[in-house]
Amino acid sequence: MINAAFRKSLRSLLTPAETRLFARLDSPQKIQTYIDRLPANFEPDGDTLMSPRRIMKARVAHCAEGAMFAAAVLAFHNKDAWLMDIRSLPSDHDHIVTLFKQRGLWGAISKTNHAILRWRDPIYRTPRELAMSYAHEYCLPGGKKSMLEFSRPFSLTRFAPKRWVIAEEELHWLMDKLDDAPHIPVAPPAALLARRRSSPIELKAQEVVEWERPGKKKA
Repeated sequence: MINAAFRKSLRSLLTPAETRLFARLDSPQKIQTYIDRLPANFEPDGDTLMSPRRIMKARVAHCAEGAMFAAAVLAFHNKDAWLMDIRSLPSDHDHIVTLFKQRGLWGAISKTNHAILRWRDPIYRTPRELAMSYAHEYCLPGGKKSMLEFSRPFSLTRFAPKRWVIAEEELHWLMDKLDDAPHIPVAPPAALLARRRSSPIELKAQEVVEWERPGKKKA
């Protein structure tokens, strides 16, 4: 359960419209549907790390922004929520999901523009078991598997909601905290180096996107 003082503080910060939206998203499944419907944030004016309030105004989000939004809504409903940072090779992009528990099992809310690295049903016994479900499909365009590590569950309730739920500034500081948190290797280095590349059909599936980048012509 979320600390009562944290939940009270979070609720006091929200506008009536924000409160109605948060109240409506009363399950992880509904939160996932909401962020799926948000267009991908392609950051045309440079890197962003928008707060949940700014996401609701901008109506776009990328993975980290979607994860913070999901964590805020879960906290509003007195449900524990954690971020998990999935770390990849430097030539790839890290991914961030929101962890939650239902019936004692772990699931994940995920904002992504691709057919991979998405929502995970709450069927996993441990955070590691859930994290490993992403390991096979996480790869570079050439097929090289790229997932290296994942963070321990990282709670945002350690930070006052005013600092991140309604902030107008970019939340780079918060992502720095997550990046500095303890991470666990997927496997020993020798095992990671021996991974088989993704097959052509797997790579083709990864070309499917939910939202086309603005200005990009469809084939």
